[in-house]
Formats: sequence, structure tokens, C-alpha cells
Amino acid sequence: MIDNLEYNTEREHLIIPEYGRHLQKMINHAKTRETKEEREKLAKAIISVMGNLQPHLRDVPDFQHKLWDQLFIMSNFELDVDSPFPKPSKELLSEGPEPLEYPQSHPKYRFYGNNIKTMIDVANTWDEGEMKEALVYTIANHMKKCFLNWNKDTVEDIVIFDHLYELSNGKIDLRNSEEDLSDSSSLLRSKGKYNNNKKKKGSNRSRKRH
Repeated sequence: MIDNLEYNTEREHLIIPEYGRHLQKMINHAKTRETKEEREKLAKAIISVMGNLQPHLRDVPDFQHKLWDQLFIMSNFELDVDSPFPKPSKELLSEGPEPLEYPQSHPKYRFYGNNIKTMIDVANTWDEGEMKEALVYTIANHMKKCFLNWNKDTVEDIVIFDHLYELSNGKIDLRNSEEDLSDSSSLLRSKGKYNNNKKKKGSNRSRKRH
């Protein structure tokens, strides 16, 4: 009896482990049937079992299509039966995902971050008006705050306006604007207040216990 024990390391690899080994054996058995009629009868029975094993998928669109695709995948695309849906392509499934494009740019003003450039590009697509003007000044104030995080000294608004003009490729020009940005001290004070609140919340954790 001990000689007949099976170890997982010696068993067949499960393509979709969620369905278990018994279902995989049923699919392997269906592949060995000689007549197509018998294979299709077994395939429909297997699909029914698969549906019962995955009841949470019943509300998913194309639920039956998904089950048939999984059936062909678990059979290693060797089960010769007719499907009510287009059969998946083994070559298509074996293809690796397309590589993600990571930002390769090295911004001149790194202390602003890449998100600022994205915000500026979005602002450039907006039509002129109050909404765009509000967005532009919001971006400029955020740039000023980022600058102060990098350099604690005060910064003149014209410096921010020059950087904004450069980063927008000359499309956003506030250099002659009469409206001032938020005061440097208020930006630093709001940041300090936020940090103090974080320290207060975590102060009990650092308190010594006797």
C-alpha cells in the first residue's frame, strides 16, 4: 500500500490548480475517447462541473465562454471537440505581455517631479478661460511648494513663472502677471502643521512604558 502512494512532486502539473486534480483527470480521460460524440458529451459534463466549482463567476459576462476557454487550456489544446465559442489560440496565450513604458526623461528641475509636467501638459490642452486660469495658478502654487520643500529659503514668484514658462514650452506665460502666488511662509507653515499632526498621532507609540 505504501508503494502505491503518490507524491505531489511526482504528479502531473496542474495547469489551473483552482479546479483540482480530479477535474484535470476527467479532461485527460475525455481526450482519450475515440469518437467525437463521446468527447463532446464528456466536455459538456466537465463544463457543468466547472461551473459548479466557480459559482462566484456566474455573474461575470461571458461566463460560459470563460469556462470553455479554460477547458481547452487545461487540455493543452488537445481536446478535439466543437465549442459554442471561438477557440482560444495557444500561440496568443503563450505570448508574453507587452513591456510597460517607463518614463525615460530626466527633468531639468527634478524637485518638481514628473507629475508637474503631466499637469502642465493637461493644462495646455484646455481652452482659455477661468477654469484653465485656476488650474495654471494651482500648478504654479504647487511648483512653489515643491521648490520650498527642496530649498527652505524663500523663492520669488518670477522664478516659478520662468520655470513654468520653460516647462510648458512657452505656452503658459505668467511672467507679466499681476497676481501673486501663495506666500512662502504660509506654504511652509501648512507643511509644518501637517508634520506636527503626524507626530502627535504617533507620539503614544514612542512613549516609554514602565
